[in-house]
Amino acid sequence: MRILAALVLAPLAIALAYAGGWLWALLVTLVSIGLFAEWLMVVGAGSVVLTGAGTIVIAMMGSCVAFGALKTAVVTGLIGGAIVAVIARGKFVWAASGFAYASAALLASILLRQDLVNGFAALMFVLLVVWATDIGGYFAGRGIGGPKLWPRVSPKKTWSGAVGGFAASLLVAAAFAACGLGTMVPLLLVSAILSVVSACGDLFESAVKRRFGVKDSSHLIPGHGGLLDRLDGFVAAVLVAWIIGFLRHGVHSAGSGLMVW
Repeated sequence: MRILAALVLAPLAIALAYAGGWLWALLVTLVSIGLFAEWLMVVGAGSVVLTGAGTIVIAMMGSCVAFGALKTAVVTGLIGGAIVAVIARGKFVWAASGFAYASAALLASILLRQDLVNGFAALMFVLLVVWATDIGGYFAGRGIGGPKLWPRVSPKKTWSGAVGGFAASLLVAAAFAACGLGTMVPLLLVSAILSVVSACGDLFESAVKRRFGVKDSSHLIPGHGGLLDRLDGFVAAVLVAWIIGFLRHGVHSAGSGLMVW
């Protein structure tokens, strides 16, 4: 089921990423709403009112940023985050954190793709680095085994898996450079950063679930668990990727900032 789900979802994600525009923004918005809803369930703050309020705000943010109104999206997010915190009451810190998490995923994923020249390449670079880190880590960990990485948080992860995932991510950078989509050394450096960040994002989500005694964030994706379980590494990596691109080329050319050196 895990393989079958990946064979269906991965091509769909790639196709919509290639299409870009409102199709990609719609997918990202729906996924971000799902991330927020799952986060609330994990931390025990789920309610119709809170989930509904977050859904409306995230949908508004997605619409704004998709059509170039970034400042409006940011202001909407700040106001929405405050509303979410007020509604959550005793769980306001965790609810606000989940809203920030989902909002960051939304903004970074759409903005990175908006670059007309290198947006798709940049997004695919992030996706493939995250996937390589995950797959390489899985096979290296299962095949080699050895000392655990952080048994208290994630009992199955090993140091050999971490090294295997890191090495696999560097192959992605080498392949992009070989195809003329960037310079070798900078891409290796960015890939290394994103691979480590992706692994840390995975551990962060595991730590949150363990804090609340939850195994899976949901059962939405057969064989994978929930959106949080599947996208924890991507959320962290795409946010850092956008920051790198933004620091080099600005808000709407982050894709070029990530890929062109």
